[in-house]
Amino acid sequence: MQTLYKNIRIVDDTQDFTGCVLVEDGIITQVAETIDEPAFEILGAYGLYNSNLIVRDFTGEDVVLMPAFTDLHAHFRDPGFTYKEDLQTGCEAAIQGGYTAVNLMPNTNPVCSSLKQAREIEKRAKEICGITVNQTLSMTKDLEGTNIEHLKSLKKNEILFVTDDGKGVQDDAVMRQIFEICKEKNITVLSHAEDSKYSATDMRKAENEMTARDIRLFEEVCYGGTTATERGHLHFCHVSTEEAIEMIAEAQAKGLNITCEVTPHHIFATGDEANHYRVNPPLRMQEDLDALIKAMQAGNVFAIATDHAPHSLEDKEKGAPGMIGLELAFPLCYTKLVRGGFLTLSQLVKLMSTNPSAMMKLNKGKIVEGMNAEFVIAELQQEYVIDVFSMATKSRNTPFNGISVFGKVLEVI
Repeated sequence: MQTLYKNIRIVDDTQDFTGCVLVEDGIITQVAETIDEPAFEILGAYGLYNSNLIVRDFTGEDVVLMPAFTDLHAHFRDPGFTYKEDLQTGCEAAIQGGYTAVNLMPNTNPVCSSLKQAREIEKRAKEICGITVNQTLSMTKDLEGTNIEHLKSLKKNEILFVTDDGKGVQDDAVMRQIFEICKEKNITVLSHAEDSKYSATDMRKAENEMTARDIRLFEEVCYGGTTATERGHLHFCHVSTEEAIEMIAEAQAKGLNITCEVTPHHIFATGDEANHYRVNPPLRMQEDLDALIKAMQAGNVFAIATDHAPHSLEDKEKGAPGMIGLELAFPLCYTKLVRGGFLTLSQLVKLMSTNPSAMMKLNKGKIVEGMNAEFVIAELQQEYVIDVFSMATKSRNTPFNGISVFGKVLEVI
């Protein structure tokens, strides 16, 4: 089966033009300003017809075709907390937001600390929906901070990511061992940078101190490597402070294989603007927001990840940190970054699709021949109001309900 998308604005990380895309059996086969429709079959008196071709002509429609997004950081709460979210509603929320791939955190119940558990979750997700769901493993067994025996049993390239997201590893010796094991087995370490000594009193210091600690240990273990395995890979989740992003940029300049992500909420709002809505790490000050944007412009930020963290109303009222993000990420980022004049749409696509897709080793994220035909079609010019009650996610925990944004996702392919 072939599908031809005609006369539509096509945007990925390196191109932005009006043209055509031809897809055959789910793979992009041609991208050009004009594409001749494949030859039609002649069916007697009925004239010209081709049962194997679908033509979608967007002439006169003010929409854009982009590579579908990939989220490096999401919580689907399944198993154990499915009253907040589950694989079904999480996948539906992802699709509504323009995502065809998500990377799930391990802080479920039970905690995902084994390869068998991860594969079972991925298998169930594949049966439920058509998007790619990757399940991370915890760095320490059951997120308890010390036991890493389950990592030692992994084979090289058997898992993409490990993380103790939500807590972070406090013991320096344990974290050093994690870097050593993951370097050997080619596993990316996702760091939740929070020093628990300061969590109750100074969340800025908590993030900054742990960021510095992880960079120091990673450098001691991995500096000077020439091959991908020798270099290891440290990725910082949800960076939120000016000091942390500066430390990461300095480490990158030294040649360390360190990347990071920022969230839509940390680049859209400050704590004051969102009435101190509780999220971890917290919404920061204007100078932090400005620093994150400058880092995106400079190329120090690798990806925008949602940290989609659904909670029930009752849990949120009890102080549970986090907010939903999958269905809000593109409009928040497009409104703030592109319409705000900070990034081009191609730069935003690189952060939301091209780079995270590459990090998850997926054949998507660009609109070029040979890539999977995973697209999002969006309307960019009409302002609309966010309505959490129209969303696919089970949860409604966001401070952004009722605000006006641009960049409405119309369709995911």
